[in-house]
Amino acid sequence: MEFYGPAVYENNNFFQNYLRRRNRKESPNNAIEKPIIFELIKDIKNKHILDLGCGDGRFGIELIERGCQTFRGIDGSLNMIKEASNNLNGTSSILENKRLEEWRSDGRKYDIIVSRMVLHYIETLPLLFNEIKRAMKKDGVFVFSVQHPTLTASEKSANENTQRTDWVVDDYFLRGKREKIWIGKKVIKFHRPFEDYFQMLYQTGFKIIDVREGAPEAIYFDTLEEYKRRMRVPLFLIFSCSIA
Repeated sequence: MEFYGPAVYENNNFFQNYLRRRNRKESPNNAIEKPIIFELIKDIKNKHILDLGCGDGRFGIELIERGCQTFRGIDGSLNMIKEASNNLNGTSSILENKRLEEWRSDGRKYDIIVSRMVLHYIETLPLLFNEIKRAMKKDGVFVFSVQHPTLTASEKSANENTQRTDWVVDDYFLRGKREKIWIGKKVIKFHRPFEDYFQMLYQTGFKIIDVREGAPEAIYFDTLEEYKRRMRVPLFLIFSCSIA
């Protein structure tokens, strides 16, 4: 059975396994991607923030603790929204259960729009980019991360269960659907070369402020071995954008 977008998180066993993996201190999301995201969104205090694909809400907690004025999270998984509601209980956050393919800007404007490791699951990115632009303040920032295209390009390494230290890059310019076995389930992603992300942003009317590929920093790892392993293959592609 294939799972598109957030559907896989409605499987309770998968969902609990995912949470355990995702929230490890040395998970790549925590040790590599998150510090870069915080660096790129810069000043959070008193800002209105929209999180597209807010997941379990733990990132929202950190944004609130760092002083954002409002936090709104959208996620297509009901299990994720329930978990986020528990984690964000007692805060002034607003959460909505909606697939990003169906989300439309409702006239509210945000200082910061962030999306972490979600957009490679979405086939119709130009439509979403247009909605994001409509929801941004003129001086706002849009920061998002996706799985690095060197990883999504080929299924040869992705479907191996061993802990890898290298990666086969193949079919890089063959755009489109990819199948990957992840935590025992077949999930669907959409591969795009680096230049496609750039061109879609440019054609939507975004100005690219910064681009990162997730170079690890040793301070975020407890072991030198894990740090060195993460230096071998890029896991993330991260953009910071404003309205041109």
